[in-house]
Amino acid sequence: MHAFSSDLIDEMEILALYNLSNHLEGLKVHNNASFKAQGAITRLFEKGLISEPDGGYLTSLGIDAAEHAQSLLTILSTQSALHT
Repeated sequence: MHAFSSDLIDEMEILALYNLSNHLEGLKVHNNASFKAQGAITRLFEKGLISEPDGGYLTSLGIDAAEHAQSLLTILSTQSALHT
């Protein structure tokens, strides 16, 4: 069984920040950002999900990943009507 590592969670948090309504809107992680954010951005770039090592735009694969990450966040953050 696979579990979400802290690195994967950090990467999903970054993907959740992207505005999927505007693919021309990117992110920039500055040198004073947390080590956690800097590491996540570097790993996303190395995986081919973003265009620049310090942020930039989502690639095609990155758009897919961000859509899934944001959908998962929405699903898990929403209270289910089944439990009322």
